Amino acid sequence: MGDRGIRAVGLDIAIYGGCAVFAVLTALKSEFYGYRIWGNFASVAYVFAVAHCMWLLLRRPTTGWPRSRWVPIAAVGMIGMIVPLGVLVVRRLTGTDWLITPFSWAAQPEVWVVERSARLLVDTGTPYVDISSLAAPVVNDYTPYGPAMTVFGFPRALLGTSAVTDARIMFALVAIVTVALSLRLLGWPRVPVRAGQLAVASPLTALTFAVAGPDLAIIGLMILAGALAVRDRYAWSAVVIAVVMSMKLTALPGLVPILFLIGVRAGWPVVARVVAVVVGITALVNVPVLIVQPGAFVEHVIKFPAGAGRVSSPAGSPFPGHLLASAGPLGHTLALVLVGATAVALIAWLIRRPPTTGSSALVKAAVVLGAALLVVPASRYGYVVYPLALWGAALTFAVAERAASRPATSSSDPLRGAEVGEPR
Repeated sequence: MGDRGIRAVGLDIAIYGGCAVFAVLTALKSEFYGYRIWGNFASVAYVFAVAHCMWLLLRRPTTGWPRSRWVPIAAVGMIGMIVPLGVLVVRRLTGTDWLITPFSWAAQPEVWVVERSARLLVDTGTPYVDISSLAAPVVNDYTPYGPAMTVFGFPRALLGTSAVTDARIMFALVAIVTVALSLRLLGWPRVPVRAGQLAVASPLTALTFAVAGPDLAIIGLMILAGALAVRDRYAWSAVVIAVVMSMKLTALPGLVPILFLIGVRAGWPVVARVVAVVVGITALVNVPVLIVQPGAFVEHVIKFPAGAGRVSSPAGSPFPGHLLASAGPLGHTLALVLVGATAVALIAWLIRRPPTTGSSALVKAAVVLGAALLVVPASRYGYVVYPLALWGAALTFAVAERAASRPATSSSDPLRGAEVGEPR
């Protein structure tokens, strides 16, 4: 192991050490049962990761898989993600959802509300509770997702309550499958260890995987949209973008750099056709629900995430947008002005310096979502998982780009006409 390898492992120790501190504090201090269960398992995983890295430095093995820096990431994946997810899925069967007792929740509210939205859609034609009909609505009456998110709740709505119908299983499967498809589209590049740490071993990813999951499914789809774009499959990229928008509207800022990437690669007429496909599919998914109960749709999907619903969003953070919005009506207005000014600045930045590669598009998506996280009125620190995971994905895209040595020979795309075979 050379000096560079020693420095890399030394940084690994610092990363896993910080993660271990986060996990231990979560196990000891969190008000949520699921968080504490995750913290207990994750603490073991991260401590093992630190110990493995120290062993690498002290013993400096030269052969065999134990010397791989991927061993700690695999340990976090198994001990800090899959095992606590399994424990919490089984524990949830005891029926503690909907109680006003976070210390008993085996799943976070986003899991319940997605499953409820699927039942409501089947029964009433809309996935949203009519807040106006409730005398004293509470935050868990809201479903701040688009109609496409109900797909993840269909197993439990249609097949009944069991371990395998937990929505988190669907979230995890979609996240894994979309990332695998993206890697396949990129030619199975060698994923950097640092990318694995950012996108997988991060406590925010591991915790979300075990207790919730919607954001990981969305991130996986965003990465897939980027991979399709760099392989000139613009029609399919448009479909995936429309699905993401129909799942969570607040993910839209992170999709804009992908549209700019398509513009650089294929020209703005192609972008116009992509946008037309996105609008058409988004309308197809959302308009039927909007027609059934327009007031409920607007209340849940638009007003509540913006902090303008009948019930205030519990999302809180030390970020400027939330702090401003918490200062009263004037503060909330100033927060919205800040959001608008930030959006204009980011669009100007993308126009001036549009992404030219998949890795640059994902880096810019991470920056855009990170900036949005700072300025929106309702934000959680957990949303930092978006820029971290997209940053990790960008590192992997960059490896694929460096490995590309000849022009792509992709098949014809219906949105491109006869133009194929542009350089990767």
